[in-house]
Amino acid sequence: MSQCKSRRLSNPSFSDHLDRVNYPPILKSHTAAKKVATKKPVTAVDTVFKIINRTKKGVETSALMKKTGFNQKKIHNVVYKLKKQGKVKSVGKGVYLKG
Repeated sequence: MSQCKSRRLSNPSFSDHLDRVNYPPILKSHTAAKKVATKKPVTAVDTVFKIINRTKKGVETSALMKKTGFNQKKIHNVVYKLKKQGKVKSVGKGVYLKG
């Protein structure tokens, strides 16, 4: 038996090695994670609607393109959506006013 003990001390097994390793304690949070209020991203529809909403006489497509940086197709698509929602109406060709 003395041989087993001496042998064990000189050549520890893997399980003995694991007992001596210091692992950091596992911390479990008992508090619920707080949700941070995030802002919704500003959409193209919101941007165009804000510009149209500010004017009294209406805005042309070219002015919307300059102010937003969007191309003509995007402006037309956004205005189409706004018309469907009833937020914008056409005053003339390419001129839009709050609906």
